[in-house]
Amino acid sequence: MKQQSKYENIVYVALWGLLFIAPLLNLHIRTASDADQSFEWQEILMVWKTLAIYLGLFLLHNFVLAPLLIWKHKRTLYFTLTGCILAVFMAYQCTTKPVGINHMPRPMDMEHRDGPPPMDGERTSHAFGDDRQPHHEEEERPAPPDHLSGQKHGMKPDNRMMPKKHPPLFIGQHDVIAIVILFLMFSANLGLKGYFKSRKDHKKLVELEKKSLEQQLEYLKYQINPHFFMNTLNNIHALVDIDPEKAKDTILELSKMMRFVLYEGNKHGVPLTREFDFIGNYITLMKLRYTDKVKITVDLPTATPDKMIPPLMLITFIENAFKHGISYEHESFVNVKIGIEDTKLRFSCCNSKANKPNQEKGGVGLNNVKQRLHLLYDNNYTLKIQDNPDFYNVELTIPLT
Repeated sequence: MKQQSKYENIVYVALWGLLFIAPLLNLHIRTASDADQSFEWQEILMVWKTLAIYLGLFLLHNFVLAPLLIWKHKRTLYFTLTGCILAVFMAYQCTTKPVGINHMPRPMDMEHRDGPPPMDGERTSHAFGDDRQPHHEEEERPAPPDHLSGQKHGMKPDNRMMPKKHPPLFIGQHDVIAIVILFLMFSANLGLKGYFKSRKDHKKLVELEKKSLEQQLEYLKYQINPHFFMNTLNNIHALVDIDPEKAKDTILELSKMMRFVLYEGNKHGVPLTREFDFIGNYITLMKLRYTDKVKITVDLPTATPDKMIPPLMLITFIENAFKHGISYEHESFVNVKIGIEDTKLRFSCCNSKANKPNQEKGGVGLNNVKQRLHLLYDNNYTLKIQDNPDFYNVELTIPLT
């Protein structure tokens, strides 16, 4: 069955294999420890016959009944059919009782068949197990039929030597044990099936979450890229009127940045050097636009390890710093610093606050970054934002892979 995994089948084969091998090992140990004990295949075949019945019922439950409950959720049909199987098995057990010890002929009865019955005194002494002398019969007891009595030998029958007859029980101890074993076998089968189904469902859930994560990240990146280019084109438009030569240089820088976004932006990770070059190009582009009143400092690592970082993760904070922290009326500043400690990257961006900050609506940058951080790193990152009246500071720490 396709719904049943190969690991589940391996478990079943291993368990039933052990059950069928166990009688062989048991008899082998007995014959090895007792020289008088012989290896009887008939005894093994009797045990295997019983196990074969349980195996057939297990296969019926595993491939027909259990899927009704586990996969199709048809509880009424499952319990009805399972109850019918238990009832049929109970009837089979009660009609095939093994021969018990009480039904075997007793040695004393065998002696009576071979020779004449003992005298009354001998029977009494043997029954009591001591040396008491037999006492005389003072009252007559009703005589049994001739074929059961010893009248032909001239002796009275002893009712104590007669085998007692009891009506056969409908269900015995071995029947109860067999039904309990079958019930436990069905329960264990359901438990294993439920366990493997939960594993399969969990695996599917993880795959769905992974696909959902990838789709969300793609959506966020497609939002970031147009947002970034919109701001960059606005910068170039301003430079065309102020300084056409600088505008030409800006277009060259923009082409480098577009190449990075087009070829690297859709990847899960890019080398640190490529990301740092992109940040440096962007800040160089922004410096062309502003005058000396705006102090822009950048501190990027000169030696970078061979690690990866999600593309366009840090640029949004730098964008917001230039968009909301630059004032043309008084001195402004933007300070960007990136450091690497062991396997973590520490990013900080601090900027002044303009008197009339840009109230442009519809921006998706900062919220996008927060969602990406949560999706990529869950709780394995720290983001601290200080929004003071005079400055705005962002500190981010992320693990490197």
